Amino acid sequence: MTGARSRNLRWLPLAVFGAIAALLAAGVWMSRDPGRDALPSPLIGRPAPQFELPVLHEPGRLVGSEQLRGAPYVLNVWGSWCPGCREEHGVLTRFAETRRVRVIGYNWKDEHADALRWLEQFGNPYWMVLVDYEGHSAIEWGIYGAPETFLVDAEGIVRWKHVGPMTDADVRDELVPALERLQ
Repeated sequence: MTGARSRNLRWLPLAVFGAIAALLAAGVWMSRDPGRDALPSPLIGRPAPQFELPVLHEPGRLVGSEQLRGAPYVLNVWGSWCPGCREEHGVLTRFAETRRVRVIGYNWKDEHADALRWLEQFGNPYWMVLVDYEGHSAIEWGIYGAPETFLVDAEGIVRWKHVGPMTDADVRDELVPALERLQ
């Protein structure tokens, strides 16, 4: 019995290696999905969170979500500290120049002077820039990083969300069709 048992134990390391290799292969196979990192927003199809935030260029003026209703808008979350925001800035500028929709900047967890300097250096594509210095309103939006971009319809319903830097292809293939569905 010990001879048969020792022969079976000899194959145990190979069996363990085979099981680990199969799990690794399954993980690689499942990671092929290009949307694997996308987190679906629970806000899609729901009212945008209520907020009232100061305007970057007019710190004494507060603008609330109710004041933005009546026409759709794109809300772009950015910060001067964000490398991805710099990466998407040209794309966002070209889109804003089409004037298809209001593009609202949402400056998140930034210093006032840094945000102003960043817009002066790279250009200001925004119709208006709201600031959330502490990030309190961002929690309601489910914002966990910058850049993030939302499309909100005229009734204040979130219709689309993009996480990460937008590319021209994202604008063409996702944002513009989402806007067209609103019309």
